[in-house]
Amino acid sequence: MTDPILVEVEAGLARLTLNRPASLNAFDADLAVAWRDVTADVVARDDVRAILLQGSGRAFCAGGDVLAMAAGMRGGADITRLARVINEGILSLTASSIPVVAAAHGTTAGGGLGILMCSDYAVVGASSKIGSLYANIGLTPDLSVSAQLARAIGERRALQLVLQDRMLSAAEAVEWGLVAEAVGADAAGAGAEADAVRERAEQIAAFWLAGATGAYGQAKRLVRSQPSRAFADQLDEEAESIGASFDTPDARARVAAFAAASAKSSR
Repeated sequence: MTDPILVEVEAGLARLTLNRPASLNAFDADLAVAWRDVTADVVARDDVRAILLQGSGRAFCAGGDVLAMAAGMRGGADITRLARVINEGILSLTASSIPVVAAAHGTTAGGGLGILMCSDYAVVGASSKIGSLYANIGLTPDLSVSAQLARAIGERRALQLVLQDRMLSAAEAVEWGLVAEAVGADAAGAGAEADAVRERAEQIAAFWLAGATGAYGQAKRLVRSQPSRAFADQLDEEAESIGASFDTPDARARVAAFAAASAKSSR
């Protein structure tokens, strides 16, 4: 049996590949469980300092596998249980202090939006399409879409997506702030564009790994966790975090190097 998620950890980078290409990496029960378990394992590893999330085949993620739902789910309670399993993986990634980049080529739809927004930096292909489409089959948003989409692009634009069957172009997704970059405009074919997306995502991850990875991770944690705190509490959390960061060997070396360079340039 083919693993529903492929995992590779190398030089601090964990590559997680959704691996149901025939179903556009849509979630069935097996993928849901694998997603929950893999994400929990990866964020707990001491040797992982950055995560790259991608999909195999022609698309990033088409959300839930509607055919599997129709064939194997006895009722709404089964769907709720499945969503909660996937949500555990979403919480693992978003609550962690490890930066996540998504290489989201092809189509992202439905719950795939929630999986995309697990990333802290998203790269898509120039021909990618991104949308909600829940209501097309009579369902409501899940997998963090109602929680994260409005934060990412604003309430009015989020409503435009969930109340229409609109699919955003890559350029629109960048303009709206849903993703960071669209690449591969000059690529010859979908495969070449997917390669360009993955290459750019690898570059983002390499930038984190070559730099102050711990500080990037804590900055991600501060931003991600802010909605759960009052403003005054967030200020206190920031103060605590920067103090803790200053005491790390990495920060002390970087601050000393910056001070030495500044002193030299002022002579």
